[in-house]
Amino acid sequence: MNTQEDLTNPTYGWVMAAVVFILTGLSFGVLGSAGVFMKPLAAEFGWSRGSLSLGYTAVTLATAASTVIWGILADHHGTRWITMFSAPVLGVSLLLLSRIDSLWEFYAYHLLFGALGHGALTGPLYANVSLWFRRNIGLAIGITISGGAVGQGVVPMIARLLISEYGWSDTYAILGTGYLIIAIPVALLVRNPPRREGSDGSETPPMRDGRPFPLPPLVVVSWIALAVIFCCITMSVPIVHLVPLLTDRGIGPQTAVSALLVLMMAGALGRILGGRLADQIGPLQAYISMSLAQTVAVFFFPIVGGMASIYALAVVFGLFYSGVMASFVVIMRFMVPANYLARSMAVVIMTGWIGMGIGGWQGGAVFDLTGDYVWSFGIASIAGFINVGILMMFYLHIRRAAARGLAPQLAA
Repeated sequence: MNTQEDLTNPTYGWVMAAVVFILTGLSFGVLGSAGVFMKPLAAEFGWSRGSLSLGYTAVTLATAASTVIWGILADHHGTRWITMFSAPVLGVSLLLLSRIDSLWEFYAYHLLFGALGHGALTGPLYANVSLWFRRNIGLAIGITISGGAVGQGVVPMIARLLISEYGWSDTYAILGTGYLIIAIPVALLVRNPPRREGSDGSETPPMRDGRPFPLPPLVVVSWIALAVIFCCITMSVPIVHLVPLLTDRGIGPQTAVSALLVLMMAGALGRILGGRLADQIGPLQAYISMSLAQTVAVFFFPIVGGMASIYALAVVFGLFYSGVMASFVVIMRFMVPANYLARSMAVVIMTGWIGMGIGGWQGGAVFDLTGDYVWSFGIASIAGFINVGILMMFYLHIRRAAARGLAPQLAA
């Protein structure tokens, strides 16, 4: 393990929260820009929206395939060296994208970005931050992962301005250079969390009443991973296709991107509120509540008219979809022992990226089949109700397991 693991100053946890906020903001910003680059690339090369949506899917599937490996490595060796390797990949991938002239290159560089960059900068770093804190864990995680929402709002806005001025190729190059300048020095600040005195990290986390959590890590991960697939199918459609949806209605590109910015800024607040709500009522209860609200909101995007209504819906969706993300990260922290935490988060995030990839792709593919986005967003809403159903069954499973554990104690 890195010697920095012996740090005992708990305030460094907030430094780590800021570091991960920045790195994930940069990383998620590229994903948020998928819709911004879609029409310029289609105009340049004649590629369909379904084909271009697969670039986003390539990132998500590469992230899914690699993040478990990064999580296992992080549990054994810490996250510092992983971050120092992966942070520069963000910029290099964008520089390579600036020179593409074929679809295979477009997919290959998105795969590179996901496998060696984004996949290492999510689950392992979220686990790192959570282990610096004993109190207000949900709040700390919420603040940390709100960086992803900020990046998904700010980077697309910057990309849209740059595309208008310089074109898509130079925009990728400018972003890539900027990413290298920012990400490398920030990555040098990453430290591994201190070990708790007298702890090997294998203890079962306690519930609110002090009793050990009644389910083993594998069961927890299996339930949450299954739910997260459908949850992320739901949330990915507005993220990838909101800008094309609005420009199809004749709304200017800059105004359309401003709706995404509003959604993501609301999302930054939503992740903090979601983390705080998880501290107050429990992470699973927070996850269920926010999942239901997200599911209802996504259905209305192709229906509402007028930018005032779009902005209002973007705020509502942003608050709840981001709160969902904070909640399921906190769930893992409260239900899984520390020495399994990075890989457990990685597995859940892996399935989440599979869902994001499916949702982003189906949004474009169904549009190509039907000529509009009504069914794309409708399918997203159906997936959301499946997610809520799975979470409710998991909640009942926990209660039954806890009751079985309490019965022998009462008999004794």
